[in-house]
Amino acid sequence: MVMTRVYNFSAGPSVLPLPVLERAASELVCYGSSGMSVMEMSHRSSDFEPIIADAEETLRRVMNIPENYKVLFVQGGATTQFAAVPLNLLTRSGKADYVVTGQFSKKAADEAKKYGDVRIVASTADKNHTYIPALTREDFSPDADYVHICFNNTIYGTKWNYIPDTGDIPLVADMSSCILSEPIDVSRFGVIYAGAQKNMGPAGVTVVIVREDLLGRANSMTPSMLDWKVMAENGSMYNTPPCFSIYILGLVSHWVEELGGLEAMAKINREKAAILYDYLDSQDYYIAPAEKEYRSIMNVTFVTGNEELDKKFAKEAEKAGLKNLKGHRSVGGMRASIYNAMPREGVVALVEFMKKFAAENPKK
Repeated sequence: MVMTRVYNFSAGPSVLPLPVLERAASELVCYGSSGMSVMEMSHRSSDFEPIIADAEETLRRVMNIPENYKVLFVQGGATTQFAAVPLNLLTRSGKADYVVTGQFSKKAADEAKKYGDVRIVASTADKNHTYIPALTREDFSPDADYVHICFNNTIYGTKWNYIPDTGDIPLVADMSSCILSEPIDVSRFGVIYAGAQKNMGPAGVTVVIVREDLLGRANSMTPSMLDWKVMAENGSMYNTPPCFSIYILGLVSHWVEELGGLEAMAKINREKAAILYDYLDSQDYYIAPAEKEYRSIMNVTFVTGNEELDKKFAKEAEKAGLKNLKGHRSVGGMRASIYNAMPREGVVALVEFMKKFAAENPKK
């Protein structure tokens, strides 16, 4: 039986590059000359050691990660880092600045409040998180241990279009839904963390990129598994890491590199996003809530303005092979996650479906 692949617009776990899936399938039963699957390997074996080393080396090349940064492969998703960040950094003044631009940054701030004094520098809740605040160095507390932002807001479809200047205060960024989508100056950040399941690989592994001088600051109550210094000293193998997820992350990093790196990836992503946004801006049936200046090129949100029509849209789209377009349960509407692996043809197919749906379902 031949199965036809759909266009998967899920916000995560999300679409993976077809060449990566095909490579993984060809190696699934027997990886190289090991005589076993990657899923069966001991993480401390000579078979797996080159896999995790290659994953880190390739990610470092693709992202141009400076030598004075550690790359950690940890578990628990970005949500676990909501606790790991304050446990590792909120230990000097006991104060941290958070910018709330959506649900995940709010959750991160709420988690950090358990461990110290959290100041909300700015919140975009006043406009339902449809924009990014304009902030300068003077907006941040001079004695804060760190500043935390969520660089791309998966639920609301917004993205920081600049890197805030925090001076000497370490900037910490959750980049789960935009990492590897475009070049980023890693040296502007103290810490970058990202769950892999949106743009880097399958669920199970989380990447933490941390500047070396920020290691060793952890609160004494920090569990060893959440202590970045412990993970760094043990090469991300303090316990058994998510081996298969790391293997796929390595393959995805190679795929990006072979496409021409992040400059080429950004060009492709901007072109895909433009197809969808240009259509949204050319008509009045659908509404795109995010302010144009802050639109995400990874997560595009839109609504019809009618909840029943929105539900019908998602159901009919799925029948047409366009899956997982239903918006997040907290906001409704539709959301097209057009990550790196979403082909241009998928975006074109979505726009054609949107035109057809609008023509066949006039608003009353």
